Amino acid sequence: MTTPHLIWLLSGVVAILILASIIGEVLRQRLSPQGENAVVENLNARIAAWWVMVVLLAIAFLAGKSGVVILFALASFAALREFLTLATHNRADHWSLVACFFVVLPLQYYFVLIDWYGMYSVFVPVYVFLLLPVLSALRGNPRDFLVRVSETQWALMVCVYCVSHVPALLYLQIPGFEGRNVILIAYLIFVVQLSDVLQYVWGKLIGRTKVAPTLSPSKTWEGLIGGALSATAIGTALYWMTPFSILQAAGLCFVLTMMGFFGGLVMSAIKRDRGVKDWGHLIAGHGGFIDRLDSVIFAAPIFFHVTRYYWSLT
Repeated sequence: MTTPHLIWLLSGVVAILILASIIGEVLRQRLSPQGENAVVENLNARIAAWWVMVVLLAIAFLAGKSGVVILFALASFAALREFLTLATHNRADHWSLVACFFVVLPLQYYFVLIDWYGMYSVFVPVYVFLLLPVLSALRGNPRDFLVRVSETQWALMVCVYCVSHVPALLYLQIPGFEGRNVILIAYLIFVVQLSDVLQYVWGKLIGRTKVAPTLSPSKTWEGLIGGALSATAIGTALYWMTPFSILQAAGLCFVLTMMGFFGGLVMSAIKRDRGVKDWGHLIAGHGGFIDRLDSVIFAAPIFFHVTRYYWSLT
């Protein structure tokens, strides 16, 4: 699945990471030789984690469609585990939880793998939404039933349904773009994650006005505007490697940055409700998988369906 455009994009990301690693090391030597500066240490931990994630994505891209589907299925599994760890459930939900991990998740990604759009687009929000609560209801325990069922359904929508739309991009049939769909995945992740980083940077530089101080104290209007516009400009400049025109790329990039921001805000609200700072600790410097996927979670389905509706043959 390698294409010249993908190689160029991956090369650019690697170059950025090399530069970031050099800057991080210089800052560490000057400001945190003994690890006393939390900001510098967090920055270097994030850079190291990004190296790991970029390498995993590159391997998956080289492995072809199956490799990409498997990678995101594993990411969904890890994210679902994190989400359900914070969800409300009891013994009556045992078989429902088993079904989530070992029936619903594998089937959703299998439907993506065989490109059965008619099924993977409705499997979770229709069939699972209606039938999964039956497993808990049959156990006859009404205590917190609505809360338990709702949180489990939300976990599946967020961690499985939404995330599965990332590898689904590989199967869109876009005239003149055959064999290059992997670029869409790289483009989506690059723009959304770049927006996150730039919002953080702009927020640290000029951020004053909090967007939602009780939910996410680090998010500011200045950071949001600066990061969204910067990421949109950079994503627009890369329009030549996509099936979009320059104006179409600008519009899509702006939508991606905003959906990414909304995803981060909603996930922060859930964390604050449950009294935790991070969803997990699997990724050093980044928290859990959901902490890294929250922006992509909200952006991926929108990007997929807009691209499918306007550019794909099916």
